[in-house]
Amino acid sequence: MSVAVEMMSQPENELIDERALSKLRWRCRRGLLENDLFIERFFNRYADSLTQGQQTGLLLLMDLADNDLLDLLLRRKEAKEVEGDLDRPEVQEVLGMLRTTTA
Repeated sequence: MSVAVEMMSQPENELIDERALSKLRWRCRRGLLENDLFIERFFNRYADSLTQGQQTGLLLLMDLADNDLLDLLLRRKEAKEVEGDLDRPEVQEVLGMLRTTTA
């Protein structure tokens, strides 16, 4: 079963398990150190409480090019300005979580 199909069969508010969290961390490795710093802080803060919906949102953000992701994280651009399927509640939620980890 593919990851996307597997995720769709899970309730959005169900917590992800350790295996899914490990796969998610691996998928979130980036080429830009700045993105990795945002993502590391995100996982340090939210790893124990990530839901299926948040996992979906994070995976959609990880499909972006490094520079587009950094522009979103630094608020140089908003999701509607970047190409991709980002106009989804779970993406907006995770983007907000990623941005708040800078404080």
